[in-house]
Amino acid sequence: MAKQLPRADVLLALMGTPHISDMVTSALRLAQALLEQGATVHVWTCGHATGLTKRSLGETKPRNIINWSQDYPSSAALAKDLLDTFPDHLAWYSCRFCTQERGSEPHIPQIRVRPPFKFDEHLEAADKTLFLGVF
Repeated sequence: MAKQLPRADVLLALMGTPHISDMVTSALRLAQALLEQGATVHVWTCGHATGLTKRSLGETKPRNIINWSQDYPSSAALAKDLLDTFPDHLAWYSCRFCTQERGSEPHIPQIRVRPPFKFDEHLEAADKTLFLGVF
């Protein structure tokens, strides 16, 4: 018998190319705000959004030539920080097919990779779902 997913107040489904808009920033800020209010959040990444949690991104982004002395955290570091801060209220999943096709492996250790046909289970486990990155 398959293990049932834990319930979530909100599922954030990141489906598009992450850096063509403010989608990633909006999703991370929304997740943090929900978590700070005690909500349980699941994040599902699909398509190029699976690259947000690639281990190879490291802790910081490449240096900004306009502000060379300032370090900015990578998306993987931001996700790891949220997962470490809210381990009982946040779960982050990545589509296996999209992860493999886009070379997004390996992910940071907290990411659970699942096949795309399991996405409906995530929809069922969530009270509300917000899709980001789909036009």
